[in-house]
Amino acid sequence: MRLPGIARTGGGALWRGSSAVWLRLHLNEVGPLVSLLLVSTLGYGFFALAREVGEGSTAALDRKILLGLRNPADLSDPLGPAWLEEAMRDITGWGSVVTIVFLTAAAVIYLALSGRRRVAVFVLAAVGGGEAVSTVLKLFYHRPRPDLVPHGMEVFTASFPSGHAMMSAIAYLTLATLLARVERRRSVKALMLALGIGMTVLVGISRVYLGVHWPSDVVAGWCVGAAWAALCWFVALQLQRRGEVEDPDPTPASTGPGQLKGTSAPG
Repeated sequence: MRLPGIARTGGGALWRGSSAVWLRLHLNEVGPLVSLLLVSTLGYGFFALAREVGEGSTAALDRKILLGLRNPADLSDPLGPAWLEEAMRDITGWGSVVTIVFLTAAAVIYLALSGRRRVAVFVLAAVGGGEAVSTVLKLFYHRPRPDLVPHGMEVFTASFPSGHAMMSAIAYLTLATLLARVERRRSVKALMLALGIGMTVLVGISRVYLGVHWPSDVVAGWCVGAAWAALCWFVALQLQRRGEVEDPDPTPASTGPGQLKGTSAPG
């Protein structure tokens, strides 16, 4: 006879515990909630695509897209003028280890010199952790590079997921969101985010155009890279609310009506 009461008590405790966790993680706010939704959605997309790749379901579409970007009479010749192929080599360099390390180091030094040392450490950990995840995933899946067309540049690692696509998503999206929080003008925020997304997309396209990745490799790299960047965004928001990481966009003290900047309000 007492079991229903016990069940109600246990259910109430579980509900209160869940509500406490929800509020503790600030999931009643837009930023943390959206970032977790992105992590779960993109993470699911990556593993679903990995399963399809393992089953060979993407092979036909991969081949069709890769061949569609080549001259049918000469598979070593990508479509378009010679300058386009050269431009794609330059663009693909945006996702190289050298470029990512240089830009990350520059951002870390800037943040440290501007008094945001803990944010600098966070950026370093986010990008460095992403590189480690990329290496582990490549070793785990160990997918061979495309042999359907000649490669437009030298490659040295496994194919799935695309490291260039993944690391460009991690680095450029993470830096873009941080810089956007520093800037107060919405037009500049939008520009920074657009540049981060645009550079990430162009790097992935260049990998397929040069024949060094299957299209599914690039999509997988975008998924896991963007998921990692969203996870870093979520962690950064939690740390900022606890005061463990400096808020990159501190709100200045407001001035009341008739109060001049630099004067104190009457007590």
